[in-house]
Amino acid sequence: MATQIFSSGQTLTSAQMTALQANDYNQTVNAKSASYTLTISDLGCHVQMNTASNTTITVNTSIFAAGDSLFISNIGTGTCTITSGTCTVSTGSSLALAQYGGGTLRFQSASAATFFSGGGATYGVATGGTSSSITVGGFNYTLLTFTASGTLTVTKSGLFDILMFGAGAGGGAGGRSSKAGGGGGGGGKHQSTVYLTANQTVTINGGGGSYAAGQGSAVGTLFAGGGGTGSSSNSGAFDYPSHVGASGGGGGGDYTSGSSAAVDTISGYAGGNSSGVTGGGGGGAGGAGGTPTGGTGFDVSTFIGGSTLRKGAGGDGGSATSGGANTANGGGGGLAAGGSGASGGSGIVYVRFKV
Repeated sequence: MATQIFSSGQTLTSAQMTALQANDYNQTVNAKSASYTLTISDLGCHVQMNTASNTTITVNTSIFAAGDSLFISNIGTGTCTITSGTCTVSTGSSLALAQYGGGTLRFQSASAATFFSGGGATYGVATGGTSSSITVGGFNYTLLTFTASGTLTVTKSGLFDILMFGAGAGGGAGGRSSKAGGGGGGGGKHQSTVYLTANQTVTINGGGGSYAAGQGSAVGTLFAGGGGTGSSSNSGAFDYPSHVGASGGGGGGDYTSGSSAAVDTISGYAGGNSSGVTGGGGGGAGGAGGTPTGGTGFDVSTFIGGSTLRKGAGGDGGSATSGGANTANGGGGGLAAGGSGASGGSGIVYVRFKV
């Protein structure tokens, strides 16, 4: 039942008095089946998500006041994540609610809330790859790092945080009319928290060769696309094909001169234009490509802890520098004097769970 407002001196009927008690014993359910942003009508109610898709419930400031509370639950098979919009949301458990997870969201102020888990789904346990112990944001995790295809063996069902990158693409060849090739796009990024009950196949591919797209990485049905190829300056009459990264992949750099458009990506970041004989840089997982510098990669230290470490950078135009094993970086474009583009870096998969 939503908050009711009465005026001074108003006489309440027996029905109104009964209604005032109803929510104390039988909370009104605000049923949702798609991502949702909380409103004042949810105060004191039970917001219940029910869908097979992954969703979010967003919390913003100045909607609720100190002392206000509501209950959030998830009865669908998709993960529902309580997300800080403009309001800070803290918890000692997890904000990712698997099926049958839930708890109370209580506001300490109009701009800060705490989620108290009702004992729903917790983190699981698994083996595979290379295991290590990490601490991120004050929480201790076991980290499993996969640098080659293998199996994530789930020994206890529960939540798992996954961060993975597809393979980087190869750079385009250089040499035609003394123009350098464009850099290959960095591998795409996928990050999510999922509930797993069974073993998952982990797939990691090598980077693309000269003028070849990178292939994706996968954990079960979850997928991170490979990067798009860098354009070659020796591939015909200066044509630049519409090479794009697969889902999340960085776009290959353009080799052409003048004001031609950068090669785009399906999602992620585009490659850069060339300038004269200089090839454009490939798009990265963290930023667009420039001229000739490739786009920046994504800083995985936010997930695995430690110092800054970037994966999925775009290759530089005309550098002929390979992406490197398990970097997900794009390969550099071929030299203006001639030569093949360098190969992209292979993908990588990280899986962590709280201990």
